[in-house]
Amino acid sequence: MEETDIKLRADGIQKKVISPGKGELSTFPDGTKVKFHYRTSLCDGTVLDDSRTMGGRSKPMELILGKKFKLPVWEQVVTTMREGEIADFTCDVKHTALYPLVSLSLRNISHGKDPLEGQRHCCGIAQVHSHHSMGHSDLDKLQANPQPLVFTLEMLEILPPGSFQLEIWAMTDEEKMQAIPQIHEEGNALFKSGDITAAAEKYYSAIACLKNLQMKERPGDDQWIKLDLMITPLLLNYCQCKQLLGQYYEVLEHCSSIINKYDDNVKAYFKRGKAHAAVWNEAEARDDFDKVIKLDPSLETSVAKELRAMEDRIREKQKEEKGRYKNLFNYSSKAPAAASTG
Repeated sequence: MEETDIKLRADGIQKKVISPGKGELSTFPDGTKVKFHYRTSLCDGTVLDDSRTMGGRSKPMELILGKKFKLPVWEQVVTTMREGEIADFTCDVKHTALYPLVSLSLRNISHGKDPLEGQRHCCGIAQVHSHHSMGHSDLDKLQANPQPLVFTLEMLEILPPGSFQLEIWAMTDEEKMQAIPQIHEEGNALFKSGDITAAAEKYYSAIACLKNLQMKERPGDDQWIKLDLMITPLLLNYCQCKQLLGQYYEVLEHCSSIINKYDDNVKAYFKRGKAHAAVWNEAEARDDFDKVIKLDPSLETSVAKELRAMEDRIREKQKEEKGRYKNLFNYSSKAPAAASTG
């Protein structure tokens, strides 16, 4: 039995290798990135989570060692694995008490939700011992009755520090601020190449990063305003993508939020006007375009072009509707005659 296995057993963890990995065992210095698939089960075999199917897709877990992940036992056990190895780790309750909270975060992320949804109002330990429902009956049962769990891990990749670009969530606040301009440029490059969906994701990533930093500041303070002024152009770029993708109501929502804070933002009015025109809000579109001209008369030609396009669409729609009613009327008048020729 290897020395690491003895240490695990002494700490209430039992390892069973299902398929051995390859190469030498890494020293796993802090900052190492590990990518692995996981399946979490009760000791009776009931599966709680599986990264290959969670949220309807297969997405491996990524951990950066030394970042104090909420479930320390995962950092502990992965350092006993080689690339390609598959192993079961049966862990005592002392290692699994916080798993319901971790699982809730992972489930939220897999469905595109806020990872903290459902766990904002009390600390982790307090919530584990409370009667607060997590919105998942299996996690509620586990929270009420903590028990040993089996983690089946497949180690996909071990990346030493400095060999990969940090994900935003793993950056320090200073690193996040330094990364924003680069993410912005990457979004612009994707937009120019025509990959609008990927560009939107880049802009969204940068916005989420700045919002995270802004939450640590007092609204209205100098640093909060500085961050907000960085968010605004990114949000306008994001709206441009959403406009091209036909998601007009999202454009209306975000542009309105900008205008509520900065009522002289010409780009926000222009983009909101275009979105209103796209969803047949003619009066609102005209109001926004009027505001654009008042704020920047040099845009009168661009506004006139948008108004003509809107008016052409309205005329076309009215023509289609008139034709539909005409056909309906003709069909109704011919129907009795057709019936009598049987």
